[in-house]
Amino acid sequence: MVINPTEFQLHLFHEGTLYHAYDLFGAHVIKRDSKTYTRFCVWAPQAENVSLVGDFNNWDGGEHRLQRVNNEGVWVIFVESDMTGVIYKYEIHSTTEERLLKADPFGFYSETRPNTASVVYPLEGYQWNDHKWMQKREKLNAHCEPMSIYEVHAASWKKGTNGRLLTYRELADDLVPYVVAHGYTHIELLPLTEHPLDDSWGYQTTGYFCATSRYGTPHDLMYFIDLCHQNGIGVILDWVPGHFCKDNHGLYRFDGTFVYEYKNEHDRENYVWGTANFDLGRTEVQSFLISSAIFWIDKYHVDGFRVDAVANIIYWPNSEKAENPYGIEFLQKLNKTVLEFEPSVLMFAEDSTDWPQVTAPVEYGGLGFSYKWNMGWMNDILKYMEADPSMRGYLHDKVTFSLMYAFSENFVLPLSHDEVVHGKKSLLDKMPGDYWRKFAQLRLLLGYLYTHPGKKLTFMGTELGHFAEWKDKEELDWHLLDYDLHKKANVYGKDLLKIYKRSKPLYELDHRYDGFEWIDADNRHQSIFSFIRKSMDPETFVIVVCNFTEKVYTKYRVGVPQQGSYREILNSDMEIYGGSGVINKKVLNTSGIEFHGKPFSVEMNIPPFGISILRPVKRRKERKTDDKEKVRSNAVGRRKGKQA
Repeated sequence: MVINPTEFQLHLFHEGTLYHAYDLFGAHVIKRDSKTYTRFCVWAPQAENVSLVGDFNNWDGGEHRLQRVNNEGVWVIFVESDMTGVIYKYEIHSTTEERLLKADPFGFYSETRPNTASVVYPLEGYQWNDHKWMQKREKLNAHCEPMSIYEVHAASWKKGTNGRLLTYRELADDLVPYVVAHGYTHIELLPLTEHPLDDSWGYQTTGYFCATSRYGTPHDLMYFIDLCHQNGIGVILDWVPGHFCKDNHGLYRFDGTFVYEYKNEHDRENYVWGTANFDLGRTEVQSFLISSAIFWIDKYHVDGFRVDAVANIIYWPNSEKAENPYGIEFLQKLNKTVLEFEPSVLMFAEDSTDWPQVTAPVEYGGLGFSYKWNMGWMNDILKYMEADPSMRGYLHDKVTFSLMYAFSENFVLPLSHDEVVHGKKSLLDKMPGDYWRKFAQLRLLLGYLYTHPGKKLTFMGTELGHFAEWKDKEELDWHLLDYDLHKKANVYGKDLLKIYKRSKPLYELDHRYDGFEWIDADNRHQSIFSFIRKSMDPETFVIVVCNFTEKVYTKYRVGVPQQGSYREILNSDMEIYGGSGVINKKVLNTSGIEFHGKPFSVEMNIPPFGISILRPVKRRKERKTDDKEKVRSNAVGRRKGKQA
């Protein structure tokens, strides 16, 4: 750690390529020549002067004035003291004689809301124990692995005594084993970057390098992520590089002028959300935001980012889909830099547009994301499921259309928080019909989610059969597990994930056309769909049959590609899941009757509002004795006094 900013650091920052800007800016405790300093560094290009203020100097801006170190507005002060734990702000005097009190844009910690000052907090000192996870992550090809993401809002997953928020460490002790028990592979957390308003859920950020103090200290968050990794769970953070909130202590008009945001009002003001849009063409802002991503990877070992509101970046916010070249170039630069820094970190685009090549490499003209949320699939399947079953035949294409483009990008299929809030109802309550029918169709929906190509994401509470939509001020309705159908729905969810993770055809070729094949996509009259999911091994596949009506069928013929026997490995209508018990207990043997364009077929029971997954029964191959076994046999024979 250097004490003085170097000319090279400053050059890179202003050029837009200082990707570890957090090592220069913010508050750093530095020991040098038997002395301890705390260095503060901030960028305020149009400020007349900048002072460090806090309780330590009675908020008097005359005592600790920063020095401007270059003409582009970087300011520095060295205080000969270890100021760990000290709260502070920058007092900025503008060219128009305004006096602004600003939190540190690069602050690592802050006071707990409603207070807004930054806190000096050295990040060093946490002892990580996730070495095995980090080594394993480097070797994995995520596209060929199962991915089931549990999306969490930390403030409302579960509450502590008297309704208080759980700490990061309490969440680690409760949430991590819960996620492991249910079989999820990743936790995605709504933004943990510091934010002043609980109601924003973290999507209006003030501290892009600051783990929110609502739940504890930075080291506490490190403990949470560390424990996730030790238990084989990846951690994805929601991250918002497109816009930020306009609170007085934050980035907005940081030095009395528009520093981080566009200068032009039409480009700057995000009228829908009441926020300000980052000036993504400004090189210092690029250094700031890309450094934020690298910071969370470097200091917190995060495994990925869900980049929020990508549409707000690739298009100008207040236009009719006018492309924003600054935003497009920023995303490409961001993803390319993250890939170079840590190739195993995943970048997810929450993009509601039809922008092409979102997950294509930057060198081929793409945006460079690892995955894109498939919002089209989500909208179509929910519209289909919310329809009266008797009308689903008229909406048949809502199910089949997604397979027309399922492999044009690397997709995540999201059933996220946005779909179960603000009057949209919970997933369970979206389903038409009575209580039993709602549960049956929720099981069907989740089964279809896990058998459709693409990685998976569900919001917390889905696994409980949450009846009420998400209430962000209250914890989940945990008491639901005392009720029979909710308890059985929870068992179904666990078994579904077990089948998913054990079945390579359900994830290995998510991103390739040859991983999926329709058996029957045209049965509009009965609303029954059947298809094949394939793995890299051509002999390993599963057959999926979905019935989106309540009618039961016996001896329903389904075409299959291979002669032999098939066993049902999952049926959502099993009684242990709350179903009616229309299952296929016995092995299904093929006949030579061609059907659905396939050379063979089986007859099976079709459950109401049900999904069945069939797997070919593999005969045990006759064991071959190899040379090693011969050697072992001879050795045993000699010990028993027999001639080899």
